[in-house]
Amino acid sequence: MAKTRLHLKTRDEFAALSLHEKNDYLQGVAQQIAHVRAEEFSPLEKDSLSRIRRYYSRRSFADLRLEQLTDESLRQSLSRLAEAIRAEEVGKVINHELPTREGRALVRPPPLDDAQLSFFVPSIHDAPIKDDFNLMDIAPFALSKTAGEGVIRYELKDSIITVEGGAQVGLATAYDYDIVISMISHLADATRRYRIDDSKGLRPTLPPRVYRPAASEILKFCRRELGGKQYEDLERALDRLQATRIKITNLNTARDTAKSKRREVESFPLIGRYKVVTRTTMERIDQVEIEIPNWVYEGVVKPDGKPSILTLNPDYFLITRPIAKFLYRLARKAAGQTEARYGLAELHKRSGSKLPPHKFRQAIQEIVEATVPLPDYDLSLVRGEGGPVLRMVNRVYDKTNVLRA
Repeated sequence: MAKTRLHLKTRDEFAALSLHEKNDYLQGVAQQIAHVRAEEFSPLEKDSLSRIRRYYSRRSFADLRLEQLTDESLRQSLSRLAEAIRAEEVGKVINHELPTREGRALVRPPPLDDAQLSFFVPSIHDAPIKDDFNLMDIAPFALSKTAGEGVIRYELKDSIITVEGGAQVGLATAYDYDIVISMISHLADATRRYRIDDSKGLRPTLPPRVYRPAASEILKFCRRELGGKQYEDLERALDRLQATRIKITNLNTARDTAKSKRREVESFPLIGRYKVVTRTTMERIDQVEIEIPNWVYEGVVKPDGKPSILTLNPDYFLITRPIAKFLYRLARKAAGQTEARYGLAELHKRSGSKLPPHKFRQAIQEIVEATVPLPDYDLSLVRGEGGPVLRMVNRVYDKTNVLRA
């Protein structure tokens, strides 16, 4: 069974089917699995189809409600079917997350019409929800090129972070998140111009809370081709970004209530509402309107202290592997202009990767050995007390230390 591919429909494709088509499709999947297992096929009954439909859309075993079934044979049958669907998805995850020596490059070439010069590309740093918390410490997106499963949970020392996608569209991906970077960059530039005008006594108005780019402007900023598929992907990405929410629970449990805060819980979307304002004659997305959520606006326009942004290398957009995008963002925040180190176990936890530990280590090893390295940072695996440690060092800092030595 492990060597047989089911070639399942994506959840978007499945959601587009009618109820009758969904039932027929799931009967076919069940029949295929029974054939592979050399088992007799028994068509799924109405109740079983209902359970599997929910499971297929959300990939949550809780949706099967197996504890309610008294028929042990039926319970095992549904469990095997769900496991087979899950195994197929895990295979896709491994293909996306795990590099191969002869496979895709770590960094792709820029588009042919790329005229990208040095520009301000900030990303999230010190999210204003909590002074000591930072979204660059984790992956606020699925490490997949397609929509990920519904929930990622990070249990850190002082907080619990939950990233939850929509039931129908799933989690935002690392590539969807490029749109968030575009939005923040636009807001940061507008804020810079506002402060210049304010310093001149011109009494400017604060930057608007709505981002109104053309689809082509987003694609060019993110250094992507302008083909038809890119426009289709852009609209799906906006759906996933709007549906993906970050929930942060502060675990401050100090007993001195005079000094400690109550346990704080805050939930926010990656983007606010969006609207397709205009479409082209070919029905492609053209002008869009994206509401900038408060956690972004307050952190950039009205920061408590320094603005909550960091500048990224423009070549960040050329990184092809989601796990490598996560590593660059972590290095940019943790290493900055010097260096930082993370044990692989901690790194695995913060990435939200669904790879088993030995596969995750292989993925990191092959990124470390990539012919074309990440922008700005050199990576290496060194020995640590608890096992391998990833060393991330800024190249300028590294060269300076070599010269001094």
